[in-house]
Amino acid sequence: MDNLFKLNIKDYISENEKNFDIELTYELFGQPLGQAPIVLVNHALTGNSSVTGKNGWWNSLIGQNKLIDTNDFTVLAFNFPGNGYDGFFIKNYKDLILRDIANIFLIGLEKLKIKKLFAIIGGSIGGGLVWEIAALSPELSENYIPIASDWKSSDWLLANTRLQKQILNNSSQPVHDARMHAMLCYRSPLSFQKKFDRSKDSHIFNVESWLLHHGKKLQERFQLKSYKLMNHLLSKIDITRGGKLKFENIISKVKGNIYIVSVDSDLFFTDFQNRETFYKACVIKDNMFFKTIKSDHGHDAFLIEFDQLRELLSEIFTRKHTSILSN
Repeated sequence: MDNLFKLNIKDYISENEKNFDIELTYELFGQPLGQAPIVLVNHALTGNSSVTGKNGWWNSLIGQNKLIDTNDFTVLAFNFPGNGYDGFFIKNYKDLILRDIANIFLIGLEKLKIKKLFAIIGGSIGGGLVWEIAALSPELSENYIPIASDWKSSDWLLANTRLQKQILNNSSQPVHDARMHAMLCYRSPLSFQKKFDRSKDSHIFNVESWLLHHGKKLQERFQLKSYKLMNHLLSKIDITRGGKLKFENIISKVKGNIYIVSVDSDLFFTDFQNRETFYKACVIKDNMFFKTIKSDHGHDAFLIEFDQLRELLSEIFTRKHTSILSN
């Protein structure tokens, strides 16, 4: 984490009118700030700011001569405050919603003197954060790219985050067991069938071994307090502020292109849900685009189907952008 930088945000007042002192950490990749168009990358629930490089979780898409080419772009990634990657935790996390994280990121951009972004991209809760930033700062970016996500926490998502909360609060192995349940949402039944086909190793089905492995792996690297925070935020996606604002009014103010990227087998943020959002938005906004990842793997396809993502998004990142600088 030699590349990890920190911004101190004192006396942040949350949407629930609570006071926070926030340590916002970030990493930069590619070209220096102010010398190239900037791409802001939002990580997913158990991810972090290391989007490329030695331990980069999106190495297949970000780097030299890749989809988001670090020869041409400055890539910026913030950590969700409290995700624990930087050692910073938030005790009273229930006083935050995802809109607060969007506000904090915007304060971070202001501190870095960044007034314009070429693109904001993120998957899952990171995609929900793309929607929240678009709603708060509709002229900030030329392109908003939410992947495997949506602008609201659906009933299905609320049900699953509630179950996750029960596991995290009551299990003797909370992170381990919550992760096992979550993997059932991140993949699809067909993905499991093709991968395991009821195969056994000794006296246990391989699908069971796989779930136990993922539970143990996350338990070793992720803090319980961070998991509780991120699960809470996942249940608090809503750009309409609980219906106080109209979705159509919010979208009509977004100047940049919006590229909704759906996964046809996603059980978490369903393809139907994404299409419904697209149809609703394109009635009032011309520069709406819909892309579909076709995969057996479910929600996690945005971390697996790299060839498709490169093809689907290449039109965005291969244009000439020399005039679009950070300030």
